[in-house]
Amino acid sequence: MLLWVWIAVVVVALIILIAAAVPLLGRLSEMNRAAGKLQARQAAALALQAKVEALQERVETIAAQANRH
Repeated sequence: MLLWVWIAVVVVALIILIAAAVPLLGRLSEMNRAAGKLQARQAAALALQAKVEALQERVETIAAQANRH
C-alpha cells in the first residue's frame, strides 16, 4: 500500500514538472529570435565603435595639425 502512495507522489510530481516545462519550451523560439536580434545589434554596435575610433583619431590628428599652425 505504501508503495502505491510513493508511486502516486512521483507521478503527480512528474505531471506538475511537465506542465511547468511545456510553456517554457514554447517560448524557446521567441528567445532564439531575440538572441539573434541582440547579436545583430551587437555586431552593428561593434562596427559603429570602430568607425567612432577612426573618426576620433582623425579629429585628434586635425586638432594637432591646427595647433601647430
